[in-house]
Amino acid sequence: MRDTDSDWLVDVRRVESPNSDARPVGCEISLLVVHGISLPPGEFGGHWIDDLFTNRLDPAAHPYFREVATRRVSSHILIRRDGEMVQYVPFSQRAWHAGASCFGSREACNDFSIGIELEGTDDIPYTDAQYRRLAGLIRRLRRAYPQILRENIVGHCDIAPGRKTDPGPVFDWRRLQGLLGSGETGQA
Repeated sequence: MRDTDSDWLVDVRRVESPNSDARPVGCEISLLVVHGISLPPGEFGGHWIDDLFTNRLDPAAHPYFREVATRRVSSHILIRRDGEMVQYVPFSQRAWHAGASCFGSREACNDFSIGIELEGTDDIPYTDAQYRRLAGLIRRLRRAYPQILRENIVGHCDIAPGRKTDPGPVFDWRRLQGLLGSGETGQA
């Protein structure tokens, strides 16, 4: 699954993001956060997500980019519409994906989570390829990080309610659960 020296997946495209740092000492990975992203909003494909996560997004390329070009954000993994996976941050590092967040009684979810972005929106259904790749990735990550319990697979909306809505109401948690086998996700 991974290069054990750096926690990079060996079978995916790698685009290294500077938007990460060390996890707190002794903090174990125990949460998976599913996100949705499209740049510009509602458009798919291209290099814009890579550019955002590597601080190269041109604010003049689209009016929306002026709002987000200075943000320093990243995720561990992106799953594109066609199922291609891109890794930006090694799992041993803290990616900057969750922002102000809380899971149960624990705040600062970036400290103990892995962020998985799905190329999509809150109102356009995700693709078959994305669900298959996401299920396969979750199985791999749960083997590598056994502290990720089934109830610890959540959406960004679950850890930042009122602030974030992704992966959105069109994300089919039951479908994901079916691909994983019963009892694999915390969503109904």
